[in-house]
Amino acid sequence: MFNRIFVVASLALAASGPLYAAPQEDVDALRADFDAKLKSLQADYEARLKALENRVQTNEANANNARQEVAASASPPAAANALNPEISLILQGAYIDRAGGERPITGFMPAGEHAHGERSFTLDHTEVVASANVDPYSRALVNLALADEEVEVEEAWFQSLRLGHGLTVKGGRFRSGIGYQNERHPHAWDFADNSLMYSALFGEALKQDGLQLRWLAPTELFLELGAEVAKGQFFPGSDAGADKNGAGAWAAFAHVGGDVGVAHSWRAGLSYLRASPREREAFLNDINEFEALTAFSGRSRTWLADFVWKWAPDSNPRQRNVIFAAEYFGRDEDGDLLCQDDSATGGACLGLTDRYDSAQSGGYAQAIYQFMPRWRTGLRYDRLDGGSVDFGTNGAFFDAVDFDPSRWSLMTDYSPSEFSRFRLQLARDKSLQGDPDNQLILQYILSIGAHGGHKF
Repeated sequence: MFNRIFVVASLALAASGPLYAAPQEDVDALRADFDAKLKSLQADYEARLKALENRVQTNEANANNARQEVAASASPPAAANALNPEISLILQGAYIDRAGGERPITGFMPAGEHAHGERSFTLDHTEVVASANVDPYSRALVNLALADEEVEVEEAWFQSLRLGHGLTVKGGRFRSGIGYQNERHPHAWDFADNSLMYSALFGEALKQDGLQLRWLAPTELFLELGAEVAKGQFFPGSDAGADKNGAGAWAAFAHVGGDVGVAHSWRAGLSYLRASPREREAFLNDINEFEALTAFSGRSRTWLADFVWKWAPDSNPRQRNVIFAAEYFGRDEDGDLLCQDDSATGGACLGLTDRYDSAQSGGYAQAIYQFMPRWRTGLRYDRLDGGSVDFGTNGAFFDAVDFDPSRWSLMTDYSPSEFSRFRLQLARDKSLQGDPDNQLILQYILSIGAHGGHKF
């Protein structure tokens, strides 16, 4: 660089000089002056270069110190998070206009003792959630559901954080990973009520007291495999069936998904559940229109298939987006059914135990369209197939059912912020044979406190 400066300066001096030769002493003086200025310029350049190097080294040292401070503060999360857990409160309430009384799904064993629909103003579902990292290796969560004077433990689990190799272990009480909607709590549903499919299968959702293992494959395409072993006291299992050493239920699931361009994403899944209920109680209307108490012991096997597709222009769901979801199930149950003797009180059953065999199916499809920020509308169609049900000898006490329950639901909701939502829902419900029902629901959902993001 300095050689080029010297050449340029020499040429400039030569061009500006006189056409005649200068005396030697003038040339020497000029050369000495040029050398002095060149040395001064070189010294100034080297000083600036040295200062710049020192500044870069200082910035790198400061950045390293900052990274070390962040790592040091993040390394023991137990101290901070254990004393300051994430706590949230979800408030849900509604005004409901629909037919009253018990409204079981015709042709299906009720997932519980009774099926009663609330009407008028109701405090539907309130959740209290607390979660935190226990230490660098595990996380814990508890979710309590409050209803009138009852408190139910919806979930209470720990989850591993650093097993590596894509593995995660969850233990305690948790919502099973089968299907699509099962892991979603009511405040995250796209409609004010549950689909007929989940109401028939589990009442609300399948909960497990046990262990879950998930593996996320290290592939560009999303691939997740999972397995669960559980006590099995929740429907389709039973308390008596779970009263033993070992597992009363187990489940397995696989999910695969990915992106199509920048605007589309999808996920599909297959799941399987097996339970071994014993003396699982259910009330069924007999030929005398009497509510007969039955008890089933045997095997229950359920297959589920789910598919979700999402679209958001330019990958920006805040403005507009569409979510399409569909699930389908098939359930087989076989074993023995006891129909309690209630003849003395007007019932038809005589206390007989005989075979019970059923093969039923059904599903739902729904589409949710956010047509502008904060506003959404959605349509859902539920349909169940009563299939074949064999009561054995007890079939003499129950009318043969040839009916496929169905329901149409239309909703519109408005979310002033991510912490609140107000919803209007209309439905035409044909789940109870001979008694179709037009329904209206006005619902609010309010969230207070820290709350994690929902699943895909």
